[in-house]
Amino acid sequence: MQRIRWTAAALLSGWLALIGASSALAEAAPVKLNTTADHAKFKELQKQFNSGPEVTKACLSCHTEAAGQIHRTKHWTWEFLNPDNQQRLGKKNVMNNFCISISQNYPFCTGCHIGYGWKDKNFDFTSEVNVDCLACHDTTGTYKKPPGLAGNPVVGKPLEMPPGSGKFINPVDLAKVAQKVGRTSRDTCGACHFFGGGGDGVKHGDMDSSLAAPDAELDIHMDAAGLDFTCSTCHKTSSHDVPGSRYKPTATEKHAAHIRGKEKQGNPATCQACHGNTPHKSQVLLRQVRMNTHAEKIACQTCHIPAFARGGVPTKLSWDWSTAGKLDANGKQFTIKDKHGHATYASHKGDFILGEKVKPEYRWFNGDIKYTLLGDKVEKTDMPTPINRIGGSPTDGRSMIWPMKVMHGVQPFDPVNKTLVMPHTAGAGGFWKELNWESAIADGMRNMGAPFSGKVDFIKTEMYWPITHMVAPKDKVVTCAECHAADSRLKGIDGVYMPGYSKFGWLERVGWLVALFAFVGVLIHGGARIVLSLKKAG
Repeated sequence: MQRIRWTAAALLSGWLALIGASSALAEAAPVKLNTTADHAKFKELQKQFNSGPEVTKACLSCHTEAAGQIHRTKHWTWEFLNPDNQQRLGKKNVMNNFCISISQNYPFCTGCHIGYGWKDKNFDFTSEVNVDCLACHDTTGTYKKPPGLAGNPVVGKPLEMPPGSGKFINPVDLAKVAQKVGRTSRDTCGACHFFGGGGDGVKHGDMDSSLAAPDAELDIHMDAAGLDFTCSTCHKTSSHDVPGSRYKPTATEKHAAHIRGKEKQGNPATCQACHGNTPHKSQVLLRQVRMNTHAEKIACQTCHIPAFARGGVPTKLSWDWSTAGKLDANGKQFTIKDKHGHATYASHKGDFILGEKVKPEYRWFNGDIKYTLLGDKVEKTDMPTPINRIGGSPTDGRSMIWPMKVMHGVQPFDPVNKTLVMPHTAGAGGFWKELNWESAIADGMRNMGAPFSGKVDFIKTEMYWPITHMVAPKDKVVTCAECHAADSRLKGIDGVYMPGYSKFGWLERVGWLVALFAFVGVLIHGGARIVLSLKKAG
């Protein structure tokens, strides 16, 4: 009996030992990484960093060519030379009808620059250590660059911002962020692109914070529980250069679906890069042919993005700067909000119109865009001045029908020189604090070396933003009846015949006459047969 107890005890001990060993093995199992390097093990990163450039210097000790690659991109220069019309564009040069321009607003705007220290027009674009690696490669979610610090993060100790507000921004642990760098993500790209124009969803309409972790109904490609595309899945980079541009977009892609390794295949960020030019498949051949025929003239986005700003974040549709400057009964600036807590008026910015689940406007578009730049002459009329003019027609062989967000604005201009202006808005001396247009515009124009008469008026403007994100599932796309109807989505689009919407008076009259004659003929024929049958019966 005792031998049995000893045997049982030995077996139990062995079993427990096996469990312990397997548990230890499970704990020791290596973590699956999507990279071949664990940056936390690099000695160069195992120290305290007191500034962003110190981190970049450490990065460049291994990634020796990275800064040089960045220097050649528009994300770094904020400049783009349009090869078709030779306009010098980019955030550094263009105006819009949101926050207008970066002139004299550098420390605030450059919070979204992939560099450190761009506080004025004398920024050194040749500096390698001023390249910000962490802005794009942070995976911790803790790396922030507040507006007003010229692209620098808060380091060392908490920073009160705005000064005197009692609100503090905690410093970033640069070593922790550097040791956890990885691939870009929707979060890193979205930290800037979701918040363009001064707030969440303000500018683009089809990009906002709801795309950080969207469901399939919001975006079938970026669905966090599905395909989980990141921005770089489509905007496939080469040497840090990100394809896709709102200054020279690809409106019509003639290339077939991309083949990995093959060169010169066009823009990898287009729908056709994956789906080709005949994307529709159907068991009914006629339906397949008709749908693919539509794709010859209608951009994929036109049908597959039924509305923008669908994720619960409103976008701005109108911004009226002319009403800015009002004060409350106590002489203080104030804000009016709607029932959802979104500002519809602010003393320092004026009136806003917001929208959610917005149906796009549609235009023929061939990818040509010409901007109204500083110094270009404008005339104040009842019609809005275009900030950007889009090219396109039904007959040029390059255009497709595209969905657009059309942003409407009322913004300051110089009525004597007849030009749009670039005011100083943010920071000390800017309009947001002083509410003085004359001094704000004088400061901004002086910075640009441009003339200003001292007179201020306001002019209506409009700006086009092609819609290409928030792609709906196939069962949520625009239906046939939404276009082929009297109240068509595409009403006003020239050069296309749409049954159910398009009307040709003479053709319809001929058609009705033919139908009438056919009906009369049937009546006569039927009547004759009845009469003849009655005669035979009699």
